[in-house]
Amino acid sequence: MDDLKNRGQQDRSKINMHEPHELQYWTKHLNVSREELAKAVEKVGNGAAAVRKQLRQ
Repeated sequence: MDDLKNRGQQDRSKINMHEPHELQYWTKHLNVSREELAKAVEKVGNGAAAVRKQLRQ
């Protein structure tokens, strides 16, 4: 779970499927549905680069 007291920069190299604000960011950023994002993360893991590559296929 995110530490709301930690005001440091977010780690955009990972996709956290358990945080609603991250789901909103990634679905908008990648222009995909939550279901498409979830399938990609399930298949290749939560690394943003791997998910982007999977979604381009």
